[in-house]
Amino acid sequence: MIATLTLLSLAFVISWAGVGVFRRWTLRRNLLDIPNDRSSHSEPTPRGGGLVIVVVSLLGYGAIAVFFDAPFSVGYFVGAIIIASVSWLDDLYSLPFWMRLIAHIAATFILVIDAGFWQTIFVPLISLDIHLGPVLGLALTVAWVVWLVNAYNFMDGIDGIAALQAVIACVAWAGILYKFDLQGGFLFASVLACSSAGFLIHNWQPARIFMGDVGSAFIGFTLAAMPIIARKGSMDELPILPVVAVLAVWFFVFDTVFTLVKRTLQRERVWQAHRQHLYQRLVIAGWQHSTVSLIYGSAAAILSLTLCLSIIIGGNYGALTVLLLVFLTAVIVFLALQKGVDANE
Repeated sequence: MIATLTLLSLAFVISWAGVGVFRRWTLRRNLLDIPNDRSSHSEPTPRGGGLVIVVVSLLGYGAIAVFFDAPFSVGYFVGAIIIASVSWLDDLYSLPFWMRLIAHIAATFILVIDAGFWQTIFVPLISLDIHLGPVLGLALTVAWVVWLVNAYNFMDGIDGIAALQAVIACVAWAGILYKFDLQGGFLFASVLACSSAGFLIHNWQPARIFMGDVGSAFIGFTLAAMPIIARKGSMDELPILPVVAVLAVWFFVFDTVFTLVKRTLQRERVWQAHRQHLYQRLVIAGWQHSTVSLIYGSAAAILSLTLCLSIIIGGNYGALTVLLLVFLTAVIVFLALQKGVDANE
């Protein structure tokens, strides 16, 4: 217990202090995010602070393997470094999308070669095992990881939203993995939660530093990979974990899918920058960044709580989770669309 508390305390404190040091370094080197007509901020702000989350989390991942004798995924570690490196270069030099996408796909294949991929998904509400088979399982896993890497980046557009979601998702993961006695996964999810919380202090409105692609892509990659790296070394397939992966970041997933479908139906160029995500529409309508982040964070926390209860306790919490998912999603859509904000302005 003392070792665990020490690890998590160090992750939080080093992240919090490290982001402060990193911010001063970026100011000296003029590494600033300059606002444009698609930005949700109005002042030049240091960027790339998520690099501290990457360093703290990966050092923590290594420490968990060494000091807690937990399984270590070389594929995840190498893939995460690739994701973070390319994203850091993108923060500095704005790499073309195709170059980043190739790196995302390569990192994902390195991950699945080492740690495996989804082969069965268990749908708890109807007690159904969906057997994917190797081809569909591999394709679905790769698509999921690459999608969430980019979706998390898309959603990191206002102060606090991405870091708060990371904290909540990781706390949910920690509780569920503790239930399954997966100590390595429990500790790593907890480390990522603490490092994200340390960063969040600097990123809350008004943000003193932005996460940057380096942080958002890394967190997206890690949360997407959690179902396979957490069970590494376990004999149990645990087919419920892919469902946990989606629900833990459901409102980020829904917002990106909803916006993509909407823009596709309107025959817009979906690869171009825009401000049509639901959370962006709320900001355009006059909501504070902190308010929108709290709306998304509160919805994620409520859904994560019932998700944890449905897995740990069982009973009717599974049905409650589905009902809350539908209700909270509908609330966010209603709030974002009710005023008919023109997101193209």
